[in-house]
Amino acid sequence: MSYGHIPVMLDEVLEYLAPRAGQKFIDCTLGGAGYTMALAEAVGGSGRVISLDLDELAIQNAASQIKSRQLSNIVLVNDSFKNLNQVISSRFPAQTKFDGIVLDLGLSSAQLDDEARGFSFKGERPLNMAFGPLSDNSTVRIVNQYPLLDLTRVFREYGEERRAYQIAKAIVSERRGKKIATTAELVAIIERVVPPRFRSKIHPATRVFQALRMETNRELEALTAVLPQAAQLLKPKGRLVVVSFHSGEDRIVKRFFKASSDLQILTKRPLTPRDSEIEANPRARSAKFRAASKI
Repeated sequence: MSYGHIPVMLDEVLEYLAPRAGQKFIDCTLGGAGYTMALAEAVGGSGRVISLDLDELAIQNAASQIKSRQLSNIVLVNDSFKNLNQVISSRFPAQTKFDGIVLDLGLSSAQLDDEARGFSFKGERPLNMAFGPLSDNSTVRIVNQYPLLDLTRVFREYGEERRAYQIAKAIVSERRGKKIATTAELVAIIERVVPPRFRSKIHPATRVFQALRMETNRELEALTAVLPQAAQLLKPKGRLVVVSFHSGEDRIVKRFFKASSDLQILTKRPLTPRDSEIEANPRARSAKFRAASKI
């Protein structure tokens, strides 16, 4: 399948990173390669952009773009950004520092549309929300083996789901009779627990699916792990930019920036997408943008 994705807040990313010819950048979340291609164009042949993604489909898509554009200044790595130090040390000389690092923590449109996986609650798909084969957990295992209170915690903390306990209880009851293996089976359970009169504008499965995706990929743990590595890899005055889509992610970034003695916060409050961008790309509406500079 083609890898369609619109990069969120690209103008702001480029404004704060301010890439110039010959500089080196890291795109920790390659996705549809929007940030990577823009940075590669700005740094030119004498610069470098190293881009990471757990999703093999993202790597393949970017490789195709690189070939068609005849670029030679991008290094693609199929790995988690939580392993950033290891990735860099194995490919660059010791003590190499970078002019900027960016993370876009959102789910790509291509992943939502991939019928081989279960990121979307629409249709009937395998209950697989892993970003790639290197993910540490299994969505099917979470749904079918997590104890009641652990499921409740996941839905409450990562999905901010008000009916977390009731949904978890219904899942535990259902799986006693048979294994829950598809998105449609899970959605049917959630819809039974959340009757129409209690539903908001969003689908009742939205928060549960978000929570399962975050638990499957250990997203908050990976973010907590990468931030100090990223800060250490920056040159003086180098910049770290993070675009998040979940309150827990934004909280981790905010606290890290505030607690870091070697970072100067550039965004006292998070930036949000312009109305025109939200209109063109509704999936950008929950984005929060924070930036800091290495002292």
